Amino acid sequence: MSLVVWLSCGLLSILGALCYAELGTTIPKSGGNYVYIYEAFGPLPAFLFLWVALLIIMPAGNAVTALTFANYILEPFFPDCNPSPNGVRLIAAVVICLLLFVNCYNVKLAARVQDVFTFAKIIALIIIIVAGLIHIGVGNTHNFQNAFEGTTTEPGYIALAFYSGIFSYSGWNYLNFVTEELQDPYKNLPRAIYISLPLVTIVYVMTNVAYFAVLSPHEILSSNAVAVTFGERMLGVMAWVMPVSVALSTFGGLNGGIFASSRLFFVGAREGHLPAFLAMINTSYFTPMSSLLFLGILTLAYLSTVQVYTLINYAAFSEALFVMFSVAGLLWLRQKQPNLKRPIKVNLALPVSFLVICAFLVFLPFYVNPWETGIGAIIMLSGIPVYFLTIYWKNKPKWYKRLIGGTTTFTQKLLVSVIEKGKFE
Repeated sequence: MSLVVWLSCGLLSILGALCYAELGTTIPKSGGNYVYIYEAFGPLPAFLFLWVALLIIMPAGNAVTALTFANYILEPFFPDCNPSPNGVRLIAAVVICLLLFVNCYNVKLAARVQDVFTFAKIIALIIIIVAGLIHIGVGNTHNFQNAFEGTTTEPGYIALAFYSGIFSYSGWNYLNFVTEELQDPYKNLPRAIYISLPLVTIVYVMTNVAYFAVLSPHEILSSNAVAVTFGERMLGVMAWVMPVSVALSTFGGLNGGIFASSRLFFVGAREGHLPAFLAMINTSYFTPMSSLLFLGILTLAYLSTVQVYTLINYAAFSEALFVMFSVAGLLWLRQKQPNLKRPIKVNLALPVSFLVICAFLVFLPFYVNPWETGIGAIIMLSGIPVYFLTIYWKNKPKWYKRLIGGTTTFTQKLLVSVIEKGKFE
């Protein structure tokens, strides 16, 4: 069933990415979900997405990737025990700060980092796939006998499994966050989607087939780093290649997450939904440095826990909810603005199917894991009074304006104090 979930998550990501190709070429603005929800449903739902992205989705997702990097890079040094949680946090914090510097310093350098480490990820996955296929080819197929034995079929638990699967595929909508920075987005946005998503799905599914060929489900569940356990079983003295390769790939994934999520806060500030200083651009490096540093502070705060799956459930529930809203916005715009220019127009069955599946993923886990999903919903709803008190309420008394302004000014000074003055506009 886990292989079924992996394949299904890939197909779901392809389905969503096709819908986002229409959204991204119809509304060619950076900001992704925020912009699409704003255009379809107005400022309050868009602000709620920004609020949840600010508090959960972006920093928690980046923290998970940084913690994964730290666990894998430390694995060779602790072969017989788990590394210290504080050590994991420290390494994760260092890599976050390093990539923040890279993204603040140069956009092209950040893009080169992404290219190099994506290549490292592909090499690592190809090694796993080839080793697994050789293992199967010599007749080791016993792990696939009675493959569905002991499988949990309760829909709520399957939906929770989708959260981890979708988190692994996350990134398929990152280009929509930086549409304004793309060269020829009408051509390159859909091209990137059509090429990458089928390839990623095939590679991920085949990697997990290789894992199951070599390791039993119990061994996979008990391993803190599955690729490392796989490498120890199959690669012998070259087993160190696996943790290093996985660490390199998560390094690249974190770089992409920081790059895309900082643009969301930049766009939100530009629209007046976040303090204006977050929309500043450094005139020497042409990067949204304030937004990047603000994101970095929030991400570092999430390192207070190493409970990776809890963070994934928080982030995945919230993201699934607002991806559902974005695709609902596609259908709404089709109805309300039928003459809007749509360079790409997908078959109506695709967004409808995607919407139904997202609704399943959003609502079913509530009765299986009400605590984590409930906290995600509460955090989203807490944005409503924040919106009315800070944005919707226009005739604020002077003392209230001074209070808000003082808090904003303090945060602005805190961020800008670490950057050379006079380089913002």
